[in-house]
Amino acid sequence: MRPNAVPSDTARRSALPALAFALLAGSTLPAAAADCAAAARPGIDWSGCNRKNLSLEGASLDGADLRDADFGLTNLRNARLDAANLEEAELVRTSLAGAIADGANFTKVEAYRTNFSGISAREASFRSAELQRANFSGAVLSGSNFEKAELGRANFADAELAGNMFGFANLARASFAGARIAGELDFTGAYMFLTRIEGSDLSAARGLTQMQIELACGNDATILPAGLVAPERWPCGKE
Repeated sequence: MRPNAVPSDTARRSALPALAFALLAGSTLPAAAADCAAAARPGIDWSGCNRKNLSLEGASLDGADLRDADFGLTNLRNARLDAANLEEAELVRTSLAGAIADGANFTKVEAYRTNFSGISAREASFRSAELQRANFSGAVLSGSNFEKAELGRANFADAELAGNMFGFANLARASFAGARIAGELDFTGAYMFLTRIEGSDLSAARGLTQMQIELACGNDATILPAGLVAPERWPCGKE
């Protein structure tokens, strides 16, 4: 460098400590890692954590980040999960019976044979979730979204349903027998092979076709939307 020459911008930047330069350049520090060893609390970050086969009954996890966490076989009965994010979490054979999960995100969860009985999950998302043989009996599910979910043999007996989306869901052998349907359900494109709709009031349902009804299992107490008729013989036997 020539005597008394003013250092260039490049030279000045290279002389700064790496962290200071990163901040001046608009970079941000890495996000804090999930604290997998921390006790349950509202807003906890357990994303990607192994929380398998634990007893977390009654835990307060409102607003928690639980994405991609493994809760397989864990007891979450009566837990608080309002607005919690469980996207892509593992919930196989987990119990969430009696939990409060209004507004929670269960998108793409793996929840085979999971116990959701009595859960309150109003306005929750179960989009594209794996929910084969899941038990939603007695659940409060008003406004929850099950679009493209795998719900083969899922049980919605005595569940409270209203404004639910089942578009393009697999409902083969799922049961709505005894469900309390208080509003419109959307079955657009849903696969309804032997879906149990005995006694169900589907008069306000959207997206139902005659072909879906011909595949499903109803009875004389099933109420269909205008324009659809019950088959001469429902294709149902005792299972």
